[in-house]
Amino acid sequence: MLDINPIVKTIQVPGIRVFSNKVAGYPDGINLTIGQPDFPTPENVKEAAVTAIRESRTGYSHNAGLLELRQSVADFFQDTYNFSYAPDEEIIVTNGASEGLDSVLRTIIEPGDEVILPAPTYSGYDSLVRLNGGVPVHMDISVSNFKPEAEAIRQTVTDRTKAIIFNHPSNPTGVSLSHPEMAVLVETLAELDVFVISDEIYSENTFSGKHTSFGSFEALHDRLFIIHGLSKSHAMTGWRLGFILGPAEVMRYVLRVHLNNSICAALPSQYAAIEALKNTRHFPLEMNERYIERRDFVHGKLTAMGLSCETPTGAFYIFPSVEGTGFDDITFAERLLEEEHVAVVPGSAFAKEGRNHIRISYASAMEHLEVGMQRMERFVKKYQPKINGQ
Repeated sequence: MLDINPIVKTIQVPGIRVFSNKVAGYPDGINLTIGQPDFPTPENVKEAAVTAIRESRTGYSHNAGLLELRQSVADFFQDTYNFSYAPDEEIIVTNGASEGLDSVLRTIIEPGDEVILPAPTYSGYDSLVRLNGGVPVHMDISVSNFKPEAEAIRQTVTDRTKAIIFNHPSNPTGVSLSHPEMAVLVETLAELDVFVISDEIYSENTFSGKHTSFGSFEALHDRLFIIHGLSKSHAMTGWRLGFILGPAEVMRYVLRVHLNNSICAALPSQYAAIEALKNTRHFPLEMNERYIERRDFVHGKLTAMGLSCETPTGAFYIFPSVEGTGFDDITFAERLLEEEHVAVVPGSAFAKEGRNHIRISYASAMEHLEVGMQRMERFVKKYQPKINGQ
């Protein structure tokens, strides 16, 4: 048999999907693993795509995406976060945020380049860095309340460091960064000769204060890539519509990678995105009201069980510690699934820095969360006497 790329052989199915796939085998299973909004895409957004299809607007667009959509993206960031990117040179529409991230990494990474990942980290980053010949370097943020700190960045950067990937609000922890916290990071990053990649896909799912984007800091403009999209903000995961914002002098090369990878994003999805950005900016706020209700419910239940966890300030994940249960995170998740048919994600799926935690997605409907928490409470209580030596 002919050999394949040896790196591919090292890539594993993410822990998120492992447990999501397993719970599908239980007819009464409760799946709290997937980061997918349970809300339908807004009707007017769907209708925009239907109209495009009916009018046979189903061919290729410009490789960077419809100019009207790129202008809508630029307007959204200007209106919402008060910074500007040129729609004709600094914005590319992609097949989801993941393809956008891959296109950026393919453009900037050379074999052996190091990419810093504040960890615990979304597992997809690690795989994409390695698939592009880079070396993921985990920077432990479990020791700093899951927030990256400037001194840790300085200590982690080497002469092989090419980039650092930030994600806030964070998957898996739900942690956001305030403007003062980011200003300190930016002061350090501006002194370093590295690219900054900021995955802000959850920016519109911010519950405490207003999201601060790295794009708000002009000092980073010539080395910053913002990865964004509509999957989370407008319940459009399956529409595969994302976008990259970055400096013109590098984005012209990112465009070459993107067009050779996928030519362009699907045209009906692009028309739907225009409608979402122009006329449906209120939708995330409506979802957030429900997410906050669910977050508070889950947080209260976990606290009552004795599982320590911070209150998330964004995204739709909560990341409790299971260290006091007597189980490590993998055993806890496996036993919970086997005994109570509830699927959560072991924290170590997000790098070893996430060990002894689990990730729960409260993007699921409240009725599922209620059943899931009831079963988890029963599971924890069953072993509590043994844990306490009773």
